[in-house]
Amino acid sequence: MRRLVLFALLTAAVPGCFYPADRGRALEAKVDRLGADNARLATELKEARDQLAVTQPKLDEKIAQVTQALQSLDTAARRKDADIGVQFQKTVEDLAQLRGQVETYLYKIGELEAALGKSTEETNQRLLALQGTEAVKEAEAKRKAEELQRPTTAKDFIALAQDKAKAGDTLIARQLYNEFVKKWPKDALVGEAHFGLGETYFTESKCREALFEYGKVVQDHTKTPSAPDAYLRSSDCFLKLKMKEESKLALEELVKSYPKSDAAKTAKTKLAELDKKPAPAPAPKKAKK
Repeated sequence: MRRLVLFALLTAAVPGCFYPADRGRALEAKVDRLGADNARLATELKEARDQLAVTQPKLDEKIAQVTQALQSLDTAARRKDADIGVQFQKTVEDLAQLRGQVETYLYKIGELEAALGKSTEETNQRLLALQGTEAVKEAEAKRKAEELQRPTTAKDFIALAQDKAKAGDTLIARQLYNEFVKKWPKDALVGEAHFGLGETYFTESKCREALFEYGKVVQDHTKTPSAPDAYLRSSDCFLKLKMKEESKLALEELVKSYPKSDAAKTAKTKLAELDKKPAPAPAPKKAKK
């Protein structure tokens, strides 16, 4: 029963969030305006592409006509030179006109694509700024993570995430751990990925988020190498949250479930410290008469 209580505490540690209503309404209004601009640009881009789609076959047809005309000059030599020249000149002029239209459409499409890309980037940047500094940092970390070459095996992928965590690139490591969990949800190393996620939050003193990940380890991945440490970290998190009894419970479960682990030795020491009774407060001195 005590263990079930601990699991419930760990996996229910997802934090809520608070966003002021006035900021929320302002954010929604700005998003609506930016979204309308993007939609307008997207519509214009579609129209330009549709026009190009109509013109391109005509251009191809004219090119085919010119090619055929050039290839059949010997046959057409029986016609009058003047007739041949007029027909050929008209074909060339039509071809030039169609080429001009295509170049105009391509130029317009290029401008619209650039404007849409710029507008989308500005929209994303404004949204991030409204969400706060942390959101900006996470977006930057995601961008850097996307630039990394991804290993093809689960073992190498988790090693890359762990290397980034050791190097202090916490947000990039978090991105990689999350990708690992989604890509290899049944792999034997997924427990290590959850523990790594917990560590990224623990280093930022985000104990509730960390507890959720550690809870995944101790509940669903009991045989993963970091399971004993997940109990130990959970105990530390509970202490930071001023939940002494829950902290002790995590240590007791660690000693019980993994008695021969190094983490269990540390747990015994911590339990002894938690069980120490605080020294009695000194008696107040009697006032001198």
